[in-house]
Amino acid sequence: MNFNNHSNLEGQHAFLGASKYHWINYSEDKVADAYSKFLATQKGTVLHAFAAQCISLGQKLPKSQKTLNMYVNDAIGYKMTPEQALFYSENCFGTADSISYRSGLLRIHDLKTGVIPAHMEQLMIYAALFCLEYKVKPADIDMELRIYQNNEVLYHNPTAEDIVPIMDKIITFDKVIRKIKEQEG
Repeated sequence: MNFNNHSNLEGQHAFLGASKYHWINYSEDKVADAYSKFLATQKGTVLHAFAAQCISLGQKLPKSQKTLNMYVNDAIGYKMTPEQALFYSENCFGTADSISYRSGLLRIHDLKTGVIPAHMEQLMIYAALFCLEYKVKPADIDMELRIYQNNEVLYHNPTAEDIVPIMDKIITFDKVIRKIKEQEG
């Protein structure tokens, strides 16, 4: 049998693909809802890339109470770095939407384009990763974390008591994973 060549599809996954088979049990309404959420996720990816480009170029957006505009303008105003990877190990890393560390103040801002309420824990993990990667003691710095979502800005100023336990879990859980990888390897 000579199979058709679909090299253009390599690395891609269809929305109605076999690996995400649950759709075979969906109604028409449920598949329409799931696909709408999928499109919203794709739009969020494009908006993040747009915001990162604006920040990198220093291109402010019109001043307004809109989520994207506030996020971009604040990041530019605070001279933040967009889409910065933070790395502890191959088992624990992430990308902060925008980050800066200046004069003992760590700022991390997160742009949320979806409707599901965001959780500050994500930003606290970024703060822990920053402290681990750059060997900064949380007790020696101030931190301001912000989530931009639904035309609002949520603020949190974590303390060392918030961040140190997360750092400890990262270190401990990384060791657990490494040990399993060694046993499997």
